[in-house]
Amino acid sequence: MAALRRVALDILKPHEPSMLDFTDRIAAVESVDGVSASLIELDQEVQNVKITAEGTALEYDAIEEVIEQLGGTVHSVDQAAYGEYVVEERRTPQDD
Repeated sequence: MAALRRVALDILKPHEPSMLDFTDRIAAVESVDGVSASLIELDQEVQNVKITAEGTALEYDAIEEVIEQLGGTVHSVDQAAYGEYVVEERRTPQDD
């Protein structure tokens, strides 16, 4: 089976822990080599955050477990990249 190299997740999380702490805890998952987080939407009780994690063989279940331990919920998997390397998306005529 091919290795999961990148996953982009739409997350709903409480205000605490902060986005810095939340992202740091995901980065601490053993299979994660790097992670970025972007705030998509903010309301009085929750934050909608996009998390992108990369590694040579990501353990999705471990990432999801940390998110849930921190009070977050995965709304959707918005991108997944498997294989020996990550294929970057290219513009096609359909994109115009």
